[in-house]
Parts: sequence; C-alpha cells; structure tokens
Amino acid sequence: MPRLNGKRIVLREYRESDLSSIRRWVNDPTTVQHLSDIFLYPQSEKQSREFLEMAMSSKWNGFVIAHKETQEYIGQIDFVKMDQKNGWGELGMVIGDESHRGLGFGREALHLFLRFGFEQLRLHRIELVCWHNNIAGQRAYEAVGFVNEGTRRGKWYRDGDYQDEVCYGLLRDEYLARQSGTP
Repeated sequence: MPRLNGKRIVLREYRESDLSSIRRWVNDPTTVQHLSDIFLYPQSEKQSREFLEMAMSSKWNGFVIAHKETQEYIGQIDFVKMDQKNGWGELGMVIGDESHRGLGFGREALHLFLRFGFEQLRLHRIELVCWHNNIAGQRAYEAVGFVNEGTRRGKWYRDGDYQDEVCYGLLRDEYLARQSGTP
C-alpha cells in the first residue's frame, strides 16, 4: 500500500517499531473506552504482536497515522470490514496517546483515508459506528462529511448500562460533492 501524505501526518505502513506505541494504549481505559469489545479484557503483548504481524501482512487494510516529519506513531486507521464487490468499507480509527487528541490529527487522517477509499479503491460507501458518548469522534466524523444514519439503541453493555451505537455513512457522490464545493 502506498503512503498517503498530509500536511502534518502521513498514513504509512505498520512497522515492528510500532509495537511499543500500540502497547501503550491497548490497555489504557481512557483510550479503549470507545472501542470494540475486543478491549474488554487486558491485551497481552502476544496479542499485540499477533495483531501487528497481521497488520504488516497483505491481509490487513489500513495504515498507521504518523507524524509526517518523524514517522512517529500517533494512531491507526483501518478498514475493519470491506466488501469490494458491493463497494463498501467500515472504518475504525484510534488516536493512541491522549497528548495527540484534540489536535486535528484524526480529521486529517480521515480526509486522507476517505480520498484513498473513494478515489483509489473506488468504494461507493464508507461507514462506521461509534458509541453515543463519543462526542469528539462524532464531531470529527461529521466535520469530514459523514451522515448520522441512525442509532441502534441499547446495543452495547458497558460500565453497568446499555449503550447506544450511532451509525454513520458517507457515499462517494457526497464525498465528491464536498471536494468540489457543490452543496
């Protein structure tokens, strides 16, 4: 997969050296609170290493979000599911270190990733889901054009209560209209 260069970040390949950065966030409750149930249990170093090996293989559809100048790991953005026959992909993203959140790295990564998905992979639709209390994520998704398509009420049980899941989607035509400035 090619590298995708932004103004401050690059979407690049996974590397062995990313393991220590991944290990710092996979067991951090603040970071994983909005992620999938994979993170309900502590992640062992072996699990992190196995993920990294898979991500470095040709079986993974995603990128590391890294500082453009230093190549330092910031997070990752991936297609967690993809169906190229039907033209859709479901994205997942994490900014691993709290010090990198709120600085616009996620939005920049989303812009690059959407361009890649719609223009290079020729997808028709990119979608994602997030928890109702992930307000920062929702703001970022809506800022780049994702449309709130609805809520799955009480879908996930976490922290003693059932949580709603918010579903987002963006179609290629909507993306292209935003790029050309057409309403």
